[in-house]
Amino acid sequence: MEGAMEITSSGTICMASTDSALLMKKLLIFFLSIFCVNSETQCRNFKWIISFGDSTADTGNLVGLSDPKNPPHVAFPPYGRTFFHHPTGRFSDGRLIIDFIAEFLGFPLVPPFYGSKNANFDKGVNFAVGGATALERSFLEEKGFHFPYTNVSLGVQLTSFKKSLPNLCGSPSDCRDMIENALILMGGIGGNDYNYGFFLGKSIEEIKELVPLVINTISSTISELIGMGGRTFLVPGEFSIGCSVVYLTLYQTSNMEEYDSLTGCLKWLNKFGEYHSYQLQEELSRLQKLYPHVNIIYADYYNALLSLFQEPAKFGFMKRPLSACCGFGGPYNFTFGKKCGTEVVECCNDPSKHVAWDGVHLTEAAYRLMAESILKGPYAIPRFDWSCLSSEIKNYGSSDTESSLMNN
Repeated sequence: MEGAMEITSSGTICMASTDSALLMKKLLIFFLSIFCVNSETQCRNFKWIISFGDSTADTGNLVGLSDPKNPPHVAFPPYGRTFFHHPTGRFSDGRLIIDFIAEFLGFPLVPPFYGSKNANFDKGVNFAVGGATALERSFLEEKGFHFPYTNVSLGVQLTSFKKSLPNLCGSPSDCRDMIENALILMGGIGGNDYNYGFFLGKSIEEIKELVPLVINTISSTISELIGMGGRTFLVPGEFSIGCSVVYLTLYQTSNMEEYDSLTGCLKWLNKFGEYHSYQLQEELSRLQKLYPHVNIIYADYYNALLSLFQEPAKFGFMKRPLSACCGFGGPYNFTFGKKCGTEVVECCNDPSKHVAWDGVHLTEAAYRLMAESILKGPYAIPRFDWSCLSSEIKNYGSSDTESSLMNN
């Protein structure tokens, strides 16, 4: 057949026509194009941040979606006290990882999409909502995971993003350019799918059944965004939830063998966090092979957080920093039903000495260290390449902090 191509057992390409030179030229151009794309994405001068996720990335969306007459507890002090000096809708005393990423890139803090009035989305937009799940609420309820917190799943956030594109960036070509040059943050997301199960008393086996479904949802969302032009994704794994105040309180036991002797964290819950994170990394590796022109970076939230509990003094935290800064009662300063932001709950004097903020979320101090360990340290896989950016950005973060992170 004219123009046919055969591959011998040794892997040699043999051409069977006079068109061979032209075809080889086309193949060479094709492979060079792949190489060039990969080279460009090693260091990107991002122009935008697009964020999806849950309360670990929510910069005000839950408050924006809530009834003004009945706002959530994060709308009240002492939330926001450390940096903003007033509540902003963030589930912390100050900034989150997304905020430190924006500052690192020299961007303004990324505004929430929902409920925003006159917000400036020139450098980014955030769809993350406190309480959000990866899976659809209707699906989880069919499985017996009933929860009243929010129905804003990852799919709902993606739909909101797609519908908002004409207002965010104008023409289809402008929107594709925006998405191509954006750092897309995929979470954290998925943690609440598991949290609701644990809080409802589901067995670890029942909750493990959700893991492949959660990961498939994250993967499908990334693939859809790649189809829209996405080229750089930062995808967090699960936290080391065995160190979380809410779980240390929920599963408190006199059996000391269930606790890690160094950190005081629950070993079996941390193993679940490792399980999710491993499965997620496997799927991201598959996606990376499928889309070699895209940068898919895994953010190792698990080890970035665990390191703070393993050597708290190195990072300026109190010894065994397992208790909540803003809480009430019990060995971990946390009581179910008594939320930070209500009159009965008091706040510690110095949140910077604590890793845990309200029993579920972290302090600004912890988020800052995690952000630096991902942007500049060992907990981004593969590591970011910032060689094409300004020296001011490259020198972000103190040398002492960076040295501590690198020595872990």
